[in-house]
Amino acid sequence: TQVDQKSYQAKQAHDWENLLKTELKLTDEQSVKIAAINKDFSEKKETILKDASLSNDAKKEKKEALKKDKEAKIAEVLTPEQQTKYKQLVEAKMKQMQTPKQ
Repeated sequence: TQVDQKSYQAKQAHDWENLLKTELKLTDEQSVKIAAINKDFSEKKETILKDASLSNDAKKEKKEALKKDKEAKIAEVLTPEQQTKYKQLVEAKMKQMQTPKQ
């Protein structure tokens, strides 16, 4: 159901933020900023998905642009060392998501 999916996505987002905080050794200030960026991204993504006037291609394009914007904002918050580690974590997450579940 949609409610289950929402709570699952919320848990995934929370787990991801905790992983970033631990792996990147984020300061409290960085954690707050990144959480705000992620929340803003989620809300904007939800708006795009609900927009019935957009074709699937247009939605995909808008989501890609939104994701790039989010990544740029997160990069501004991180130190160069953290940025490198963040990119590695994102790549690992993408590979994990692409791996079919057994």
